[in-house]
Amino acid sequence: MEKIWLRNYDPGVPADVDLDEFSSLKDIIEKSCDTYSAAPAYYNMGARLSYAELKGLSAQFASYLQNDLALEKGDRVAVMLPNLLQYPVAIFGILRAGMVVVNVNPMYTPRELQHQLSDSGAKAIVILENFAETLQAVVDETALKQVITTQIGDMLPFPKRPLVNLAVKYIRKMVPPWELDGAITFREALARGARKKMHEVPLEHGDLAFLQYTGGTTGVAKGAQLSHGNMVANLLQSHAWLSSKTVDAQEKIITALPLYHIFSLTANCLTFMKFGGENILITNPKDFEGFVKELGKHKFTSITGVNTLFNALLQTPGFADLDFSTLRFTLGGGAAVQRAVANKWKEVTGVPLIEAYGLTETSPAACINPLRLTEFNGAIGLPIPSTKVTIRDDDGNVLPLGEIGEICISGPQVMQGYWQREAETREVMTSDGALRTGDLGRMDEDGFVYITDRKKDMILVSGFNVFPNEIEEVLVSHPGISEAAAIGIPDEKSGEMVKVFVVATDPDLTADDIKAHCKEHLTGYKRPRQVELRDELPKSNVGKILRRELRDEELAKLDS
Repeated sequence: MEKIWLRNYDPGVPADVDLDEFSSLKDIIEKSCDTYSAAPAYYNMGARLSYAELKGLSAQFASYLQNDLALEKGDRVAVMLPNLLQYPVAIFGILRAGMVVVNVNPMYTPRELQHQLSDSGAKAIVILENFAETLQAVVDETALKQVITTQIGDMLPFPKRPLVNLAVKYIRKMVPPWELDGAITFREALARGARKKMHEVPLEHGDLAFLQYTGGTTGVAKGAQLSHGNMVANLLQSHAWLSSKTVDAQEKIITALPLYHIFSLTANCLTFMKFGGENILITNPKDFEGFVKELGKHKFTSITGVNTLFNALLQTPGFADLDFSTLRFTLGGGAAVQRAVANKWKEVTGVPLIEAYGLTETSPAACINPLRLTEFNGAIGLPIPSTKVTIRDDDGNVLPLGEIGEICISGPQVMQGYWQREAETREVMTSDGALRTGDLGRMDEDGFVYITDRKKDMILVSGFNVFPNEIEEVLVSHPGISEAAAIGIPDEKSGEMVKVFVVATDPDLTADDIKAHCKEHLTGYKRPRQVELRDELPKSNVGKILRRELRDEELAKLDS
């Protein structure tokens, strides 16, 4: 019986990976850049970076951090960028310098940004000028020593570079006025770094690589500590799983999900670097007409995304007319893939939509469906190499096959813990070291894992985790609100959307007032789309608001 939890049961994939193959992400980055030096590594807005160029530019940025800023191994450096060529240059420079990447969502509000920068203790930040106004509001409340700003066109060749930057700033007016004393540009940082050599920093599996922030049941975002060992393990695990469908130095993967998100970071940015593949970076995937036009320029071999992205592409004129002859696989994650979307994807592209599963805390991959599948199966996949998946009851006991319980994961990709939060780390770990995912599911006799529900009250909006407590904390900070509850309800476009229930003390308070308050304090995907004012909220006998009862009421309305 024990063997069923240890094997991935895909005959084309090894049971385990050799964790000693690479000492760190730095090791993988530098070996890939040397092996595939002439091959294209990243493409964006008509410009390409080869692996050789990537190695040189990331070394310059590492040198700047080490020599000009005098930052040391283990110091945290924040990166607040959309999918631009600056992103891989910055994070590879940070990692090669022995420092820790703190990925920041560019759409954060000042409150959210201040928490993440202060909690992480970041000493520098690379930020797109478009979002500098947000940083300006909170920079004095952080430990930042240096702000490095960049413009959208900064990595493009002349004369396209100044033309794009001028258009973004003065024609499209996408850059609000900002002022940050002592800030320097990304291009200037690279120029300064080029004057001195990067210092070689020895790194091992136990050294920290990323502080990847994720929401928490307390309503406060926590930094998952992902070590070099965690990330190397997940790259090797993903490589083993994907290698039957990939050819080194020939892959072109469409990278539309933001690289600051753990799924895109590992599956696209890092894993395909190991293959010597090319990441086609999509800066604004919400412009689906432009997205489809860009797809038409490339003989892409793979694409990753969330259910909502695939669904939107299928509905965009021109997508069905694209050439899919080179497409080898499509990987969906971040949120449940809907059967109707998967079936339509196969019909249009001729390629099955393969579902995968993971969490920020697992770097992220834990289960992936076999790439040999030809049809959607509704499962989240099989455990990947060197990964043990168990289904447990509330007391941590492993349940027999077929029974529903909490999905728990053990493996070398499981995080070191939450940054400076030992108590919360203990809460999510079993006594024998498995990670409690908060997802309820079952495993069949072939080892396939199925999600049946979420133990947590987490809301999943377009693949992004939204935690009710954070929204409720923002709501009750309004002087006219006494109580609030947030739930997720089904939505065709985003999978789920946020609905809030509010008990107001101000009789004149309106739903529009509440939405305006949330807009000031919450990122777009966290904001409530529906607001319901009530005289009281359902509660348990100890006064706990019963979100599940509210959710059941909403689902009953949909069924009626």
